[in-house]
Amino acid sequence: MSGAGATGRIARHASSILVGQVAAIGYTVADTVMTGRHDSTDLAALSIGAAVYICVYIALTGVLQALIPVVGHHHGAGDREGIRRSFQQGVWLALSIALPGMALLLFPGFALSWAQTDAAVLERVQSYLGWLAWSLPAGLLFRVYSGLNQGLSRPLLVTLLQLMALGLKLPLNAWLIFGGAGVPALGVAGCAIATLIVQCTLAGVAALMLLRHPAYRELQLFAGWSRPRWATQRELLRLGLPSGAALFFEVTGFALMAVFIARLGTTPLAGHQIAANVAAVLYMLPLSIGIATGAQASQALGAGDRAQARRICRQGLVLALALVALLGALLVVLRGPLARAYSPDVAVQAVAAQLLLFVAASQVADATQCIASFALRAYRVALLPALSYAVGLWGIGLAGGAFLAFSPPPNWPPVLSGPAAFWLANVVALGSVSALLLALLQRVSAVTSRAEAAASTAT
Repeated sequence: MSGAGATGRIARHASSILVGQVAAIGYTVADTVMTGRHDSTDLAALSIGAAVYICVYIALTGVLQALIPVVGHHHGAGDREGIRRSFQQGVWLALSIALPGMALLLFPGFALSWAQTDAAVLERVQSYLGWLAWSLPAGLLFRVYSGLNQGLSRPLLVTLLQLMALGLKLPLNAWLIFGGAGVPALGVAGCAIATLIVQCTLAGVAALMLLRHPAYRELQLFAGWSRPRWATQRELLRLGLPSGAALFFEVTGFALMAVFIARLGTTPLAGHQIAANVAAVLYMLPLSIGIATGAQASQALGAGDRAQARRICRQGLVLALALVALLGALLVVLRGPLARAYSPDVAVQAVAAQLLLFVAASQVADATQCIASFALRAYRVALLPALSYAVGLWGIGLAGGAFLAFSPPPNWPPVLSGPAAFWLANVVALGSVSALLLALLQRVSAVTSRAEAAASTAT
């Protein structure tokens, strides 16, 4: 297949994923905008609570993302039994990892001890996390459904369900946050209750789809249901655990900034939450291209076509970089109106507008590390990327940001102090990680291509 053909396939696959990802991130946007309009204290609580929840949820979903390359390899090799086995074991894996996740959300004392903020804010954070804990099993089961479809390059059905879920989330949010029809205004807790209802609905509809929809009939996914089997669990965990760790370091290096910024006051924290929310929305574009690139590269590797896999990785990266460069430029121009759309507070708007410049500056590096990490999972390489994220995003990003914010060197510019210090360190960290992962991907793909050429010569 030509480079243009590979780009077209990635773009079509990614565009469907992108719509679904934007719908999913719409939950967070709706939570932030509606909560900000309701109460500033609730918005501060959402910033801390969302940081804790995202750290737990993304790490666990990262483990389940192992299904994408595993299913992709089986699909490329035409192995339906392997697809069925991986799906069933993915369900068992989701249920097992949900339990520790729920415990962390129900008892978040350790994580919240880092946030030196008002008792009223912490009380609302605990209520928010307590409701979200019960949504976790359903949310992870839906990620199994999503991983199966991504590995099969069938993202449209996932996207349709995510759009349906957003349509349910918005009115539920408005009702439960602001109150009405006999329900009191619940504020930030209302966001979490709405998410619980939506996640349970998604998991239920996805199960019905797998049982009834003709797209899954030939796979017989529920036939001969097996108990947990260590051989398949080990295959998933060998890739899933470091992938989950990589996502954990990536997200916590980003989200735990909120916990430290909480020490600077409510206004810096609210401004940070707006910038973090915009960054999360923009990240959906490279994330969608990364998922599509990794899935299609996995299928090519499963079919034994290593040259095609390398071509897919290269074209996915080029496509992502071209698009995020444009997004970054637009963000620089529109950062003021965006900040005003999120909050009526002029002080919060000023902080958010400044931080959005750092979001724009990070777009190319963020996209590079995203595409490279998904491509490396297609090659079953996950441990070294996880270590890169740990050193880069925690060592440089989080620790470096804390140093610059709370113990800056002499004559440190005031404009780069406070929350801006964390975002500056994050930009540097993303640049370092992206360079390491890109070099690793080039090395891995070159080695596998040479191995294929050597095998062809020998035969």
